[in-house]
Amino acid sequence: MKTDIIENFPTKYWHRLEDGRVQCDVCPQHCTLREGKRGSCFVRKHHQGEIVLTSYGRSSGFCIDPIEKKPLNHFYPGTSVLSFGTAGCNLSCKFCQNWDISKSRQIDSLCDSALPEQLAKAALHYGCKSIAFTYNDPVIFLEYAIDSAIAAKAHGINSVAVSAGYICEQPREEFFRHMNAANIDLKGFSEQFYHKICHAHLSPVLETLVYLKNETNVWFEITNLLIPGENDDEGELNAMCHWIVENLGTEIPLHFSAFHPDFKMLDKEKTPLATLLKARAIALGYGMKYVYCGNVHDSASDSTYCPKCSNRVIERDWYELGQYDLDTNGYCQHCGYLIAGRFLGPKGDFGCRRIPIRL
Repeated sequence: MKTDIIENFPTKYWHRLEDGRVQCDVCPQHCTLREGKRGSCFVRKHHQGEIVLTSYGRSSGFCIDPIEKKPLNHFYPGTSVLSFGTAGCNLSCKFCQNWDISKSRQIDSLCDSALPEQLAKAALHYGCKSIAFTYNDPVIFLEYAIDSAIAAKAHGINSVAVSAGYICEQPREEFFRHMNAANIDLKGFSEQFYHKICHAHLSPVLETLVYLKNETNVWFEITNLLIPGENDDEGELNAMCHWIVENLGTEIPLHFSAFHPDFKMLDKEKTPLATLLKARAIALGYGMKYVYCGNVHDSASDSTYCPKCSNRVIERDWYELGQYDLDTNGYCQHCGYLIAGRFLGPKGDFGCRRIPIRL
């Protein structure tokens, strides 16, 4: 169902400069724009003296996914999530796996539309426990995501942000106030990698992770896409795992994900399973309790094990759940240890389906 869309939706995180330009204050790119110009994200624009959002209520498509695909392994396992995104991105990662969406410079590519209340009702209609802002970073369509999260909450639906965490302090506080869960994409662990490959900086992402841990009740997990020869150095992996344990603790799930050649990095080989398993061993060696290998078919490294008794408590085969030895509150049925995460009731049975829908 089509809706009336506000073409230039008003926003508040910006300020005027003396030379007539307007500076966007949503993310650390701090784009300074003259009338009619768009930011690096493409969807925020200088319009009549202020910054407006041009993608409110517009989407590149809707799909019902397993929550494990976000990836979130400890947030109501086996349940379904209504996923959607818009266009554009505030990072320029050369390896982007969703470049056709995140690098889109055509509003026409946003062929589907839905206002927040419609999204919430659609999630309810299809039996989804959550909605996910994904495919491209929701930070850049912050107003749309927040309004959708508010509508979802009113219908008992959770909101999930799949984000690179590249956001400034004030909008970060407002944005995550409305999120129940997040997967933060930690691209690498060196300023050189962020600058060279993503045209961004590392420190704002680390600040977001620390903020989520210390200042919110948002359940979050971390993904690190390993690119051969770029961010898979053992020294970098050791530094990253050490930082996570020191600043976030040992119970934050960490997903090492396999790279597949795409966008501007077609010359790179896909990540070998051995590289992912090595990274996983490093993280486990630092005491991290929940470490996974993703984008590969390896049930052993994608399953959850009890940190106390070492028994497998959640078996995963891609996004299909098998053996499930947790009680309704997330306690290990073998030894009674409480697995970190959000668990309520039995496991979901959505499985590995992917169901595109139209609203």
